[in-house]
Formats: sequence, C-alpha cells, structure tokens
Amino acid sequence: MDLNAVRTFVAVADAGQFQEAAVDLGLTQQAVSKRVAALERELGVRLLTRTPRGAELTVDGQAFLAHARALLQAEARAWASVRPGSRALRVDVIGRRVSLAGLLRDFHRTHPGIDLDVVTLADAREAVAAVRDGGIDATFRAVTMPGLLIPDGIEVTPVHDEPLLLFTGPAHPLAGADAVGLAQLAGHRIWMPGNVPGTEWTAYYDALAADFGLTIEATGPNFGVEALIDTVAASSDLATFLGVRTPVVRPAGHHDMRLIPLRDPTPVYPHSLLYRADNPHPALAALRAHLASVPHDRPDGEIWTPAWARRRAAASSSGRAVRGAR
Repeated sequence: MDLNAVRTFVAVADAGQFQEAAVDLGLTQQAVSKRVAALERELGVRLLTRTPRGAELTVDGQAFLAHARALLQAEARAWASVRPGSRALRVDVIGRRVSLAGLLRDFHRTHPGIDLDVVTLADAREAVAAVRDGGIDATFRAVTMPGLLIPDGIEVTPVHDEPLLLFTGPAHPLAGADAVGLAQLAGHRIWMPGNVPGTEWTAYYDALAADFGLTIEATGPNFGVEALIDTVAASSDLATFLGVRTPVVRPAGHHDMRLIPLRDPTPVYPHSLLYRADNPHPALAALRAHLASVPHDRPDGEIWTPAWARRRAAASSSGRAVRGAR
C-alpha cells in the first residue's frame, strides 16, 4: 500500500478540506485529489465525499481511518528502529544478573534520557556476528577465547578487569578464611552449573581449573544466580566463584554467607566492549565515556587471566605482574 496516499487521505480527513490538506502537505490540490483517488481505486471503495463544506468521510472511510493511522504509526516506528539517536541503544550482556548489567544500570541512572535495549545472546560468536551485522550496537565479552575471530571494523575496548571472589556458606571449611590462595582450592568442589561448553566464560574457568588443578563441576540444571547462591549457602562442601560486582541476594536464614578474596594470584575476568567502528549511534559514545569513568576494582599484587585473554594496557603499564596473560 502506498503510504504517501494513506498519509494524504489522513490529512484530508483531519482537515476536512482538500485545499487545507494540500497546504499542510506542501502539495497542489490536484496532487492531493490524485493520491486519494488512487488509494480509493486500490481499495475498491469510496473513502471521501466532496460537499459544499469540504470533504466528508464515507462509511468505508470511517472504517479505514483508524487503520490508516495505525499504518502511519507503524511506519514511524520502523524508521525510528534504524535511525541512530531515535532508537534504543541495543547492548548485549552475558546475563542480567552479572556485573556488567549493573554497569549498564548505572549508565542508565546517569543518562535517564537514553533508551537502552538490553539483550542476552548465547555466546561470544553469536554476539560478535550480531555486532558485525548491525543486530546490536555493542556487546560485553571476554576476548579472545579460542576460536573466536574478531572481524575487521569491530573495535575491542577493555573496560573492566573484575576480580573473582570465593563464595561459600557458613559451614564450608574455608568460610573462616580472610583470604584464600588459588592453590588451596585444589580438592574442594567448585560448582558452576551455568558453565556451558563453547562459551567464553566456560573457556575462562576451564583455563583457571587447568592452571591451578581445580575441579569445577557444571552438573545439574542451571536455575540462575539466585538458585546457585541459595544452594551454595546451605552447603558444607560446595563453593562457587562470583565477581566482586555481582549482586548477591541473601537467602532467608543464610545471613553468614562468605565472600572471600582470592590471592596469589587474584583471578580477574577481563570484560571488553565490542562495537563497530563506524556505528554512528550517539548513545554508544556516551556509553563508552561512562565506562571509561567507572573506577576499577583492581586488586593489589599479582593477578591471573587466561593465556588467550588480551592483556590490558593499564595492567602492562602499571608494573603489576600478570600470570597467564601472555
């Protein structure tokens, strides 16, 4: 259907006169009449009747008018969905309960006028493809996991090295420790049911387990972070890893849960922002500026990242030792 003809019909219906509608649309009265006549031929009905007072809707015109307005509204939404600055900024995060989602919430609080569309794609390959093809504006990922290729034109900006903590319930043997060395975790059960083969976070924890002789179990259904926390808090032998910025909801009756720093070295999860260099969305620049201003939770002393993780420029210039980053 010719939306210009539909727009012209709506203008005549609202104005009640062909001449006034022509002025509003910047057209000649003859052009307005031709558009309405063409729409009537397409529909096979008369929409307007000329009267001494101007133009009146027929019964069919009255029935069609609401649909005509809906068509024009759909057209406006369709344009807005692909026009940078008028559509929401589409950003992918691994999960809505992880630290990066919290950083996005902070960004939204400081920029309430910017619309955000937060999505959670399955893995890094899908996310990178979505950035490349324009399905999303940006994604937070750990790069470069084995087998992940970054296409030309996609920028990778390290934004946050997040230290990990050991999470236990009060009955766990390590619950009373002020800090735990990674080597001390050998023989303890680390439970992470959300680790899915082929994802970058699973590649991260596989590398961590291999480097320090840990056993990380991914058995059982994944019911989300809250269920994981509830189970570990009630257990005397299970522990898990959480980022320092991961929001923790304490289950009822488990107020003495422990978040224990990891040392010698401290494992950090390297979050980066991936986006197309030619993406003109103004909110993307605002997001990048906000992330650059966020204070980092960099621990003192030696840190660990997987051998495949990109080394942060800040880490290499600060003189701190980084194990596994080369």
